[in-house]
Amino acid sequence: MKDFINLGVIVLLSVVLWYLPVPDGLTPHAWHLFVVFIATIVSIIVKPLPLGALIILSISVSCLTGVLTIQNALAAYGKPIVWLILFAFFIAQALTQTGLGQRISYHILSVFGRSPLGLSYSFVLTDLVLAPAIPSNTARGAGIIYPIIKSLINVFDGPRVIPDRKGALGPFLIKSAFQANIITSTMFLTAIAGNPFAADFAAQQGVELSWGKWALAGSLPGLICLILIPIIIYPFLKPEKLESVDARQMAKKELSKMGPMDHKQKILSFIFAGLLLMWAGGASYGIHATLAAMIGIVLLVMTKVISWDDMMKEKSAWNTFVWFGALIMYAHEISKSGIIDWFGAGVAGVVASHSAVMAFIIITAVYFYTHYFFASTTALISTMFGVFLAVLLGKGIDGFQAAMTLAAFSCLSSCITHYGTGSAPVYFGGNYLSVKTWWKIGFVLGLFYIAVWWGIGSLWWQLLGLGQSPFL
Repeated sequence: MKDFINLGVIVLLSVVLWYLPVPDGLTPHAWHLFVVFIATIVSIIVKPLPLGALIILSISVSCLTGVLTIQNALAAYGKPIVWLILFAFFIAQALTQTGLGQRISYHILSVFGRSPLGLSYSFVLTDLVLAPAIPSNTARGAGIIYPIIKSLINVFDGPRVIPDRKGALGPFLIKSAFQANIITSTMFLTAIAGNPFAADFAAQQGVELSWGKWALAGSLPGLICLILIPIIIYPFLKPEKLESVDARQMAKKELSKMGPMDHKQKILSFIFAGLLLMWAGGASYGIHATLAAMIGIVLLVMTKVISWDDMMKEKSAWNTFVWFGALIMYAHEISKSGIIDWFGAGVAGVVASHSAVMAFIIITAVYFYTHYFFASTTALISTMFGVFLAVLLGKGIDGFQAAMTLAAFSCLSSCITHYGTGSAPVYFGGNYLSVKTWWKIGFVLGLFYIAVWWGIGSLWWQLLGLGQSPFL
């Protein structure tokens, strides 16, 4: 009954918003699209229905009210990023079914298994090492690291998944690894597909964000965040200590029991290594990350490492495919409708009479939290980066400080939701954390990231001689 009441309240408020006067500068179509999107986001948080059902309801309402055509509503399901996320689930499934993921997990456990913090740092370090070479945080986090974490969770928590399970290792490792994936995406120009877009937009306005400058600028604030992420998350989820089960010795015993790799594990190891190479250097040869994953999936089926029927039964994969595709679509439609341009013009008007420092604070903070409306870091950058950078430069903010802050916030801001970047739906899709917990921790970490990049970041860049901090 509570779920139906919550759904009824959301519908009632949406109807009220629908018939309010349309704000100046927006078309009725843009306003109605915005209302449907906000109702969808609130429904995802409250969750009166299963996530997939909510998304289908949202799309149905959009089409019935004429906000969207059925063609536009379903267009995002053809985008490569949506399929890459789906394939990442299948790769994780193969690692679990063959036992290779468990084997890798035991190896990691035998070295870092003193504590949950030790394990989390092992995955933080893994992502940091991979980030400069793999220009997709989805391929890196969802395709490589998540499957191994999932296998490790099965060792300790068992195969049964309960969101926010008290004392479990799973929620802590998942959230720590996802946040690390975001930070490493921020630290290198080549760590995520959207970063080169930011560098290009900056260059158009006379600001150079080269690979070397980007890496140097991101090094200190990035490393500080990577070190502190697990420590900040720990009190929220409180995983049980591992010492009581002598995790490292247990791992060594289990590895001994498993013996040498079997035929399927050897094949999967070869395919997995090939995927890693294609994700790292495939872009140079015109091989998209999604195409690489497709090749990997085909090889897995051809070699009978995993069957097609097994993939069809992977419910979490298809559930994530449904809801993430719709959110990608809404973000695209909102961008086309003129809402973002209207919003940007409004922000520029707000800061017109403010000092340069206050304008910097307002503009960058607004840019950060606008990510609630985007299901892609690249979409945020391509839509808003140039506009907000121009406003900052117009207020006299140093070019490098302005461009690098916006570039960093483009990635960092994806921490606040479970749909803001390509790796998020996969980490969240394991169902180890509820939406409420995911957003609560993400919001706290968002404040932390802003403080680090505003403070330590801007001072670090000035010490390096890259640009004058707006706060000095």
